Amino acid sequence: MSRTHGASGLPPARRGGRWERYRVTHPFSARDLALLWGSIAGVLAVAVLLGWALDMKGGVILVAAAPFIVSWFERRRTAFQFDAAGARFGETLLPWSDVTQFVVSTPPGEEHALIGARLRPGASLPHGASVLPPNEAMPAPIHVAVPRARFDLAKMTRKAGKYAPSHLRIVVAEPSGERPAV
Repeated sequence: MSRTHGASGLPPARRGGRWERYRVTHPFSARDLALLWGSIAGVLAVAVLLGWALDMKGGVILVAAAPFIVSWFERRRTAFQFDAAGARFGETLLPWSDVTQFVVSTPPGEEHALIGARLRPGASLPHGASVLPPNEAMPAPIHVAVPRARFDLAKMTRKAGKYAPSHLRIVVAEPSGERPAV
């Protein structure tokens, strides 16, 4: 059972026991996979060592550490996401109250699409926000580059219509101007 949320004060939408979101990830890289497997091997080594030294079950450590490892890995791979908390551009989280529009730009001939956010008047970026250098194809103050192959504007628009606050709009920035996303 889903509910729309936003200014009405209703709680964020849930479906099937998990929070609804739209997410675009970076592809797996060799470095990320090495870090993931290295952290798993490290936790396994600590579990064996503690199991031997303290005569305790090493499986407890594995079970306790697994969610943290998976969460870290997924957060590292996330390029853009919006969910009940707001919109995340890389590591920067913007609360829904600060975001008025998502701006999408797909420059021709490039392998990346750009997703940005326009902020409400008076809102500023959080301290320490990682911001890409200005791009002539992106008029928004904060944006991320996502792999074009992983970006789906129709899915983003559909999920935003269902689960994002009602004040949020999505526009497509093109060389000829901006148009609403359909």
